[in-house]
Amino acid sequence: MTTTPARWLRKGIAALAGSLLMLSFSSTALAGAPQVKTQAPGFYRMMLGDFEVTALFDGTLDLEPKKLLTNTTQEQVGKLLDRGFEKDAVPTSVNGYLINTGSKLVLVDTGAGGLFGPTLGNLQANLKAAGYQPDQVDDVLITHMHGDHVGGLVQDGKLVFPNATIHAGQEDADFWLNKANLEKASAEMKGFFQGAMASLNPYVEAGKFKGMKGGTELAPGIRAVPAHGHTPGHNIYVVESKGQKLVLWGDLMHVAAVQFAQPQITISFDVDSKPAAAERKKAYADAAKGRYLVGSAHLPFPGLGHVRAEGKGYVWVPVDYQQIR
Repeated sequence: MTTTPARWLRKGIAALAGSLLMLSFSSTALAGAPQVKTQAPGFYRMMLGDFEVTALFDGTLDLEPKKLLTNTTQEQVGKLLDRGFEKDAVPTSVNGYLINTGSKLVLVDTGAGGLFGPTLGNLQANLKAAGYQPDQVDDVLITHMHGDHVGGLVQDGKLVFPNATIHAGQEDADFWLNKANLEKASAEMKGFFQGAMASLNPYVEAGKFKGMKGGTELAPGIRAVPAHGHTPGHNIYVVESKGQKLVLWGDLMHVAAVQFAQPQITISFDVDSKPAAAERKKAYADAAKGRYLVGSAHLPFPGLGHVRAEGKGYVWVPVDYQQIR
């Protein structure tokens, strides 16, 4: 009877020693593992009725809302950024959207290509990672001709999408592809014109560009809707299949932490900020009322979700990650 506690003690010491040894091995292994420092491929896939929609990540670009946002004050912007857990420099996504209708492969916006430096220009690689090739794309729909939306059209002077027709607002083509406008533009604006011309003109010369005005059906279930202001020919795209709806906003908004709460706040990139603000307010109200899905070029990737009205502003509700069924 007197030896039992001693046996328990010896067993306990042995177990403790074994645990400490295993912990030591585990800690050593974890400390010795190199950090990978790479991210998963940037695509997110979902079904919209019979359509397959793939969000494509081009990268991020730091924006400084206090310097760029207009029709507001730096103090107001700072408070809204703080409430949204954002700093003065906000990492801002650039997103494109690939729609497979079953008979057509349609890409909305192409990312920045080589126009904006090393943090952008990944859309083509992510399109391939998602299982597609650029030469499979039938149509490219451009929301507007800013470089972070059209730069991916051309690489090393060659057409990235050689079999595609490029569609964009004719008003944007008349504005951004006009040499006279380039010559009289301010120094900071010249880059916008040069980027548009370098990206679009090869398709214009190849007979692969089609300008459009007004609401235009571009493929069964996909139509353009004018939303001018941010640029003269800015369009949004409505995608519908089997009663489900997705509206792709382009650049109707840029800074989620600020512009959902205060839709009247504009950005210095707007060519005409007054109609840009009006189009944003209209889009928010319609999305909240209609409860349909929204995709936006500069919301955190994949930039898909819903809009809910709250007080005098709105709240962004991102999609949940889901498996394809």
